[in-house]
Parts: sequence; C-alpha cells; structure tokens
Amino acid sequence: MDQTKIVTDSIAKDDLHIMSRQLFGDYVKGVVDVSRRIMAVHAELHADLERVLLENGSRQEDLWGINLYPNALDDEWIEYDSMINIRPRQGNRSRDVESEEIRGKIRAVVAMLVKK
Repeated sequence: MDQTKIVTDSIAKDDLHIMSRQLFGDYVKGVVDVSRRIMAVHAELHADLERVLLENGSRQEDLWGINLYPNALDDEWIEYDSMINIRPRQGNRSRDVESEEIRGKIRAVVAMLVKK
C-alpha cells in the first residue's frame, strides 16, 4: 500500500489506516468522482489524485477533494477541504465543499466504497 489507488469496488478501512500512517499520520487524501461513484486515495496532493482520475475518464466538474480520518467517528471522518474544490464557476468559492447536496453525494460514495 505505497501508491495511489483508484477504488472502484471497495477498500477496507484497515487499508486506509495503513495508508494514513505512510504519508500523513492520521489521514488519507482522497478525490471522489460523484458521477462515476469511484475515488482515488493515497497521494501527497489532491491534484495528483485528480490527475489520475482525469486520465482514467473522469470529468473535472465531478471531482471533489476530501481527507479521510480512519480513526475518527463515522460522522466526523470526512473532511471536505482541498484546493481542487475552489471553483467559482460551479458556485464553490472556497477549499471547503459548500453544497450540502454534493457533500451528500460524497458521503454516499465513501460509504459505498469503504468497508469496515
């Protein structure tokens, strides 16, 4: 588990624990494609994960950067903060995902892909 992974089916939360210790200690960076319902995890930059997904058929407007804290409680383990989220043309003017609708889509994809 030492490189970026595109999650199309599932990933164990234990794998996210391992990834978190390898780079940042307590979290894993991720980018979720809310349209294709996949995500990429485990890189130093959200932009690197975004690039991998774009190279694999995703559209930029569907990609949202998050941080996953595997040790946190389930309702607090997703942080919606990334530079790739700044996109005024889509109505998101900050690093945070401002739309509750998009946050809900992100939560649904993460819940579908991450197995306890």
